[in-house]
Amino acid sequence: MSIIQYLEDGKTSNQPLSTNLYSELQEDILTGKLKAGEKLTEQKICDEYKVSRTPVREALRQLEMDGLIENIPNRGAFVLGLSEQDIEDMYVLRKAYEIQAVRWAIERITEEEINELEETFEFMEFYTMKNDINKMLNINTAFHQIIYNATHNRMLKQLLSSYQVYLKHCNPSNYYAPDYLTNVLKEHKAIFDAFMAKDVEGGALAMSIHMDNSGSRKFK
Repeated sequence: MSIIQYLEDGKTSNQPLSTNLYSELQEDILTGKLKAGEKLTEQKICDEYKVSRTPVREALRQLEMDGLIENIPNRGAFVLGLSEQDIEDMYVLRKAYEIQAVRWAIERITEEEINELEETFEFMEFYTMKNDINKMLNINTAFHQIIYNATHNRMLKQLLSSYQVYLKHCNPSNYYAPDYLTNVLKEHKAIFDAFMAKDVEGGALAMSIHMDNSGSRKFK
């Protein structure tokens, strides 16, 4: 996905119907619109999301693989969602994987990817100056995705992308301190500078600090 698509809230219209439905159901589970214990029937989803049964079956299969729903024989599919402990654990795991990702990315990043990272950071500076929190949140997603891509490790990229989506929806920020954007930019600049200097340990430290600060901001 290009930086322009992230600036437009990352919305795409050319995804398969089952993928879009899966994303909608995933978001509704993570945000609590669909409650833990709630039964999901194919007909109910067809009616509420205005889709046919074929994409519903595929979306439910993916949600079960994610552990967000449970399919009980002869009873149907039920929402599991995430507990507070699940979310706290995810922050711990994400920090460890983000640090590993930045190590590998600094070692493996291509010239094209470093140019993408530089362009994305310039957008961060611009929207920080404009104090546009929504745009900055989307660019933050893009910045991390470039790092995931630069690891050239499919499993780590998939895992971190999932954590990114889960934490975005299940524990959204509802308060931003006056210095929020300035601090976030400063943390990303430290990570960016480590990439430019090819400083693996400096990048790992900068990412560790960023993850700690992100967690403290979320749980305030």
